[in-house]
Amino acid sequence: MTKHPRIFRPVVFAAILTGIALAAFLISPGSLPSTSAFAQSMSAEPHCVAVGGTVMTNLGVVGQSTTLGIIDGDLKGAVAATILNVAPGSGGTTIFTVQHHFVTLTGDTIFSDPATATTKEVVPGLGLYAVISYPLHIKGGTGKFAGATGDLTSIGEVDINAGHTVFRCGGQVCFATPADQ
Repeated sequence: MTKHPRIFRPVVFAAILTGIALAAFLISPGSLPSTSAFAQSMSAEPHCVAVGGTVMTNLGVVGQSTTLGIIDGDLKGAVAATILNVAPGSGGTTIFTVQHHFVTLTGDTIFSDPATATTKEVVPGLGLYAVISYPLHIKGGTGKFAGATGDLTSIGEVDINAGHTVFRCGGQVCFATPADQ
């Protein structure tokens, strides 16, 4: 560097001036959207986010037909599910109608419609069921879930003999305001 100090200094100086000019152009008032345009685009967009996680519960904890456990992931907290009905389905499936109860780690409650889990016993008579379809609709709650809506789907397994359930769920939740995301 000391060999060509006269060339090096002008090149560095020109690079610095170019950077300053570029920065000034990028932050000039004409190059940024106005705050009202920005606010309009934010309020016009849906306030929906993708969510996912796992659910693990034990059967018969609260009552013979109620599970209790945890949900991990985006909706992290506690979950209980009461089995409302069990009925035979088509093609050898069994249909469970279930009411869920969610409380997040922050203390918010998530309300949902009763869900229908379509299951198939892996080997008849063993009490091990594959959950092949399990949609759940969120319809509000408390805290950041007040006014929220959403839909989740799950797959998983239920072991009636051991009293365990495990699910992988995913979907979308739409919040009433962007601050709730």
